Amino acid sequence: MALPKAMRLKGHRAFDHIHKNSVKYYGKLMTLKIARSNPNILISHKNIDSLENLKIAIAISKKVSKKAVLRNKIRRLLQDWLFKNFGEEKNHKPYWLLVNLKAGVSFSDRIKLLEEFQHLIYKSGLFK
Repeated sequence: MALPKAMRLKGHRAFDHIHKNSVKYYGKLMTLKIARSNPNILISHKNIDSLENLKIAIAISKKVSKKAVLRNKIRRLLQDWLFKNFGEEKNHKPYWLLVNLKAGVSFSDRIKLLEEFQHLIYKSGLFK
């Protein structure tokens, strides 16, 4: 199950905001960037009903895998974990989350990938 459309983050201005104003958490396999939301940036995307909610973007480079199928499987794996552990009732945190996977991450290490993802999410304080 993919994330609801209201939770997706899009637009280059939103990503610029995250890169400039975020707190970064580094792991061996990925980097998490978390920034306070700036709803004014997203008004042009006509997503007005959920401007104050948590927004998420998962960026997976072609250096991870040349095949889009594998990159999408990794993205869905992380999205599913996040959606199962962060339901609609908790979706009122005004933060934007950007997950960047580092080059060399393979889908065969998905247990390690999920463990690190979970560790970084809890380390960030996004979940209590």
